[in-house]
Amino acid sequence: MTRVSYATLITRLNMYLRWMIRKDNKGVDFGLWDTISPSILSCPLDVHSGKVARKLGLLRRKQNNAKAVEELDEVLRSFDSGDPVKYDFALFGLGVFEKFSAT
Repeated sequence: MTRVSYATLITRLNMYLRWMIRKDNKGVDFGLWDTISPSILSCPLDVHSGKVARKLGLLRRKQNNAKAVEELDEVLRSFDSGDPVKYDFALFGLGVFEKFSAT
């Protein structure tokens, strides 16, 4: 079995929680756990969403770590405190699919 870093585990956990708690009409998030509010979720910060967040000025920290997640969460909660993680798919998509680069 492949060994993964602590940061990778946290990112995967946040992604899983997003899928299970959020409900959307695009088929990305399942929303099976409807007794938990999406307001408690944290953005699953990975290399792609981190680069895009920095490029957009949403994140100043250079490393993708717990402090960076807190910083990004604070910004995203200022946009929508009830569902701050709804912006994750856009950040990730800009980085992966649209090749929105930090250069």
